Amino acid sequence: MMLQKESVKSLDGQTASLQSYIHSSENQKMLYKRTLFVVSISQIFGGAGLAAGVTVGALLAQQMLGTEAFAGLPSALLTLGSAGAALFVGRLSQAFGRRTGLTAGFMIGGLGAIGVIMAAIINSVFLLFTSLLVYGAGSATNLQARYAGTDLANRKQRATAISTTMVFTTFGAVAGPNLVNVMGNFAHSIGVPSLAGPFILAGAAYILAGAVLFIMLRPDPLIIARMIEATNLESSEKGGLATPENIENKSGIIVGATIMVLTQIVMVAIMTMTPVHMRHHGHSLGAVGLVIGFHIGAMYLPSLFTGILVDKLGRTAMAIASGTTLLLAGLIGAFAPGDSMVLLVISLSLLGLGWNFGLISGTALIVDSTKTSTRAKTQGTVDVLIALSGAAGGALSGMVVAGSSYLTLSLVGGVLSLLLIPVVIWSRRGENSRAL
Repeated sequence: MMLQKESVKSLDGQTASLQSYIHSSENQKMLYKRTLFVVSISQIFGGAGLAAGVTVGALLAQQMLGTEAFAGLPSALLTLGSAGAALFVGRLSQAFGRRTGLTAGFMIGGLGAIGVIMAAIINSVFLLFTSLLVYGAGSATNLQARYAGTDLANRKQRATAISTTMVFTTFGAVAGPNLVNVMGNFAHSIGVPSLAGPFILAGAAYILAGAVLFIMLRPDPLIIARMIEATNLESSEKGGLATPENIENKSGIIVGATIMVLTQIVMVAIMTMTPVHMRHHGHSLGAVGLVIGFHIGAMYLPSLFTGILVDKLGRTAMAIASGTTLLLAGLIGAFAPGDSMVLLVISLSLLGLGWNFGLISGTALIVDSTKTSTRAKTQGTVDVLIALSGAAGGALSGMVVAGSSYLTLSLVGGVLSLLLIPVVIWSRRGENSRAL
């Protein structure tokens, strides 16, 4: 009886604590800032975990399989695994909040990294591919975390909130590839194949990211946002008005998803085969790590300004900038001499920058177009499409290079990115017609 009374008191206390955020704009602002801080800290670790598979996944598969025809398969499996994980994390977040969904995703990704290490030790291709699927959960969760910062942001803050969390991903994402040799030497010293070394870092990083969110992401921002929306909806119904925040915009969701899908295909395809292309031209593993480090840095570091530009200039303008930047990256990559480190760095940096523009503008469109009552579920579904498109790009990239060349791959990727322009023009016409 005493335990029941204490439980009721505890629940009443929690409800009162949550209620204090609904009617206090000051408390909402404080929680918004706290959420950004916590998610940003987790992204430092998440970025480090993400970088391992990108840098050495293709090389590890090439070494174990003895051929480069399937060198793009690890990236495909990683992104395919992230597709399933995106759906899982999105549904889990919708049901139980961001804290539960994101924590579970990072922990599963950590287990996948441990599986890759074991596969390298026992030289099991089957375990390698299975573990890469599981490892993809960390990548999906790393992307899903960007939404958590937007739950309590207003329309003019959303892109900035997304970019803030992505900036912190830069620290881990850039450090990861540049620790390839260090982790490779460490792995060798303990009897683990050198190429599996970065996955030791990845496993620890993902698990730490999950721990940070589990311990610190309280109260849950999505749960608070849903409570605020429900209160506002009740007030609008009494007044006979429906606010834009309570209306789902399906065309906005389609356009936002298309922008992110196209940028993901182009980025993953070219990025996946760049390490193999560099090794063919005599570049060291350290040089590969340096180029990928610049690439991942360009994927996240420009977020310092991208979010502000997206909020100020608009989602469609930055989506067009994404397409033109990716085209330039493809052209430079296609015609740059294979032994030119400078041009490879420029090409991969532009590739990352174009992806950054597309991801932040597309994500902001998705958040603008969804209600909090269904937001996490919709975001998870969209991220499934992004992951599947990345899987397709990664799988086909190896086959294109094996059947033709890296030049062909880069040109096709650059031309494909131009499809972003008609997509955003169509979206603008749709907005104008609705305004009329």
